[in-house]
Amino acid sequence: MPLFKKRKYIRITPPNDLENPGKASQPAVPDNVWIKCPRCKATIYIKDLGESKTCPECGYAYRITAWKRLALIADEKSFIPWDGELLSKDPLSFPDYAEKLTAAQQKTALNDAVLTGTAALEGIKTAIGIMDPHFIMGSMGTVVGEKITRLFERAAEQKLPVILFSASGGARMQEGIFSLMQMAKVTNAVKRHSNAGLLYLSVLTDPTTGGVTASFAMQGDLILAEPQSLIGFAGRRVIEQTIREELPDDFQRAEFLLAHGFVDQIVPREKMRERLAEFLRLHQTNEVSENGE
Repeated sequence: MPLFKKRKYIRITPPNDLENPGKASQPAVPDNVWIKCPRCKATIYIKDLGESKTCPECGYAYRITAWKRLALIADEKSFIPWDGELLSKDPLSFPDYAEKLTAAQQKTALNDAVLTGTAALEGIKTAIGIMDPHFIMGSMGTVVGEKITRLFERAAEQKLPVILFSASGGARMQEGIFSLMQMAKVTNAVKRHSNAGLLYLSVLTDPTTGGVTASFAMQGDLILAEPQSLIGFAGRRVIEQTIREELPDDFQRAEFLLAHGFVDQIVPREKMRERLAEFLRLHQTNEVSENGE
């Protein structure tokens, strides 16, 4: 007879085992808790990105929707949209283009890849345009070109400054030459706005490339950029194959462009609203002194 008896215990079966008899239970790990920074490769707890969605290690500003950026920049309930009824056509009958447009519209709650209108920024009324990289990579088609053209034209009529956030992969290939024509159209509208003595603040975000860079993105009176943003015209690989040289690691990044005189300032996203309001106030002061009023 054994000195000690082994007590029998009741075994409580985990819920996973009840649902899948005979299968060992696995610990449940929730999704979307950790994220890897595309620039510094640091693994970040998702909540550490904060409201501004920036990497705490290197300052890289993650791509956000136009509506999210508007909420970070504009005074609450001050935004009045323009031209939300414009819709892209399919001039080339490009395969699956109509379906992509519909999917992008449902995903972003936008009619196309740019949101335009008026808003107040610390009480200062301004015309504002925000490109959305989630709408077919922010590509510039006929509606994008038309909305930005109207943005500058109406701003000139109403004597308003313009703030334009660029985030684009360039021209929209599904619209061919119709897309490329927007570069000249928007450029002329920017020039007329400038001739009226009005301020244009261009903000380059990740990414700003192709025909957008070659036109209105680089025409600002002041050109600002978010940290670590990709900014350029042709792709890195194309340039290296053309010049047969290896490019620096930071080539086409905001910091590289600042060092070479293409960008005026790099502004962290959490300070962008404050900095833009400062520039708007300075311009208002200059207008008053010039008019003597």
